[in-house]
Amino acid sequence: MVKLTKICTRTGDDGTTGLVTGERVSKTDIRVAAYGTVDEANSFIGVAIVEASRVPGSGVLERDIGRELRAIQNDLFDLGADLATPVGPADSAEGGALRIADVQTLRLEQAIDRWNEGLGPLRSFVLPGGTPLSAALHVARTVVRRAERDAIQLDLTQPGRTGPEAVRYLNRLSDLLFVLARVANDRGRSDVLWSPAANRPSP
Repeated sequence: MVKLTKICTRTGDDGTTGLVTGERVSKTDIRVAAYGTVDEANSFIGVAIVEASRVPGSGVLERDIGRELRAIQNDLFDLGADLATPVGPADSAEGGALRIADVQTLRLEQAIDRWNEGLGPLRSFVLPGGTPLSAALHVARTVVRRAERDAIQLDLTQPGRTGPEAVRYLNRLSDLLFVLARVANDRGRSDVLWSPAANRPSP
């Protein structure tokens, strides 16, 4: 059970922060950047949930997208705890460290297949935009991509000290958010497509 009784602790005034293990590291540490970007992505997903609720009539489609996103928000807190806990003694302790599990990644893959049904094939890249919900999902998608890059950099910098499922989960999540952004654009019919060289003068 998480219990927060004091928010202003002043312990980070020296530019360090505490990991789940109690170890203190610089706030510029790549591990902190990784779980910080996951937190940022979670916040943007929260914006997308609000946009889903603002759709006139808040139809079944938007409610279902909101429900999907709320489940993902819980996963992202799991992932933040995972990234904030370097692989080590905590994993062999009773109960083990909280890690993203392959079943959570599998759930995303199944969601991608389910939501992608009925979407037409893409004949060009999609520009972020369309409905406010779709635009919010695209922002969340790009932040998740950055979190994925941070997690990969963390694994390269500190090999074997990150849960193995973290990068896979983030990769699938960005794919799902892309699909949901298309669904939010009238199931892809209102996608804004890239027109290569559209603003260049004709030769």
